[in-house]
Amino acid sequence: MGIFKIAWRNVWRNQRRTIVTIGAMSLALTVMILYAGLMAGYLEAMERNILELEVGDLQIFPIEYRDNPSIYTRIDHPEALLAPLREKGFDATARLLAYGMVAAGDASAGVSFRGIDIAQDAEVSEIHNEIAAGSWLDKSDPNGVVIGRRLARILDADPGAELVVLTQGADGAMAYDLFTVRGILRGVGDATDRGGVFVDIDVLRELLVVPGGVHQIIVRRPEHLELDAAAQIVRALAVDRDVKTWRQLLPTLASLLDSAQSVIVAMFVIVYIAIGILILNAMLMAVFERVQEIGVLKAIGAGPLDVLRLIVVECAIQTGIAVAIGVAISIPSIAYLAETGLDLQSLAGLTMMGIAMDPIWRATVSPGVFAMPIVVLVSIVSMAVLYPALKAALIEPVAAMRHQ
Repeated sequence: MGIFKIAWRNVWRNQRRTIVTIGAMSLALTVMILYAGLMAGYLEAMERNILELEVGDLQIFPIEYRDNPSIYTRIDHPEALLAPLREKGFDATARLLAYGMVAAGDASAGVSFRGIDIAQDAEVSEIHNEIAAGSWLDKSDPNGVVIGRRLARILDADPGAELVVLTQGADGAMAYDLFTVRGILRGVGDATDRGGVFVDIDVLRELLVVPGGVHQIIVRRPEHLELDAAAQIVRALAVDRDVKTWRQLLPTLASLLDSAQSVIVAMFVIVYIAIGILILNAMLMAVFERVQEIGVLKAIGAGPLDVLRLIVVECAIQTGIAVAIGVAISIPSIAYLAETGLDLQSLAGLTMMGIAMDPIWRATVSPGVFAMPIVVLVSIVSMAVLYPALKAALIEPVAAMRHQ
């Protein structure tokens, strides 16, 4: 009789124990697959928010601007840099930055002005799609601005509200004007939410009396280029400029994203250790219940490796059934989480290190989401079954047959 057939019969001798063992493994695997999918989706959404809404893949600044932001420290003739970047396949846009005050009614707040080229910025950033109320900037409405949601709350300003803007121009004089709120953003990030004011770059340039130049160029790399390779190309084009990747601009957040995979694996191990203890107990019980039978097998010629293989195959059968059930349950569940997601609207505005979380938490479906939990489960179970299998393999036939 084949070893698989014997193992199959042995597995179902104690149906209750087998069902409990398989059920526990299936449940753990299902939970871990869903956990892996949700965590992968969360990390992808966070990185997407970083790249598409806030930072881009790379940013170019004038030398020393980041250490000492000044309206006078600018990249002159930005088109001379933007053109070769686009020729190399990069998307890029220039921004003019300034700081000042805005007031509406009796309320006022310090803000950061971000002058953008409306058409070019849409190729680099998705922030124009993050409007919670009102609408995005439009060339036909030069004095219209879009502001962060917390700033709107501080100023008690709705779309259509008038804002008095006060800042300092490049000529040293105070610059002020009256603007109208065109739109209010959804949660993007702490800095933008609390003090971001988006305005057409030409309007801001006129307000600041800045005839030319920009303070920042945001760059998005082609999909086929890795970040480091893209940074090398951009640095070669932007000579005597300060070029930073998003990882250099946000090192703590980059480190968090890098270490997240280790955290996921650690969680797998913690959960599966409990399953491993269950397997260890179940297989030990199976061995102790069949001590005499194992002794007879060895007495009629079965070697230690044959007994070892029998116990391992029994465990493999249970694990294989559990994996099949866990995957079968996980597929529709994770598909639902990927399509519909978990509604976190009640936590709207929640941020992680200054980056807003998507209020709809969706899972990611990929081969790795299924492979990693299965591999870790099989590894833990393999280690757990080793002791019972060795114990069975080393049983002395005579002593085993006399066992009561």
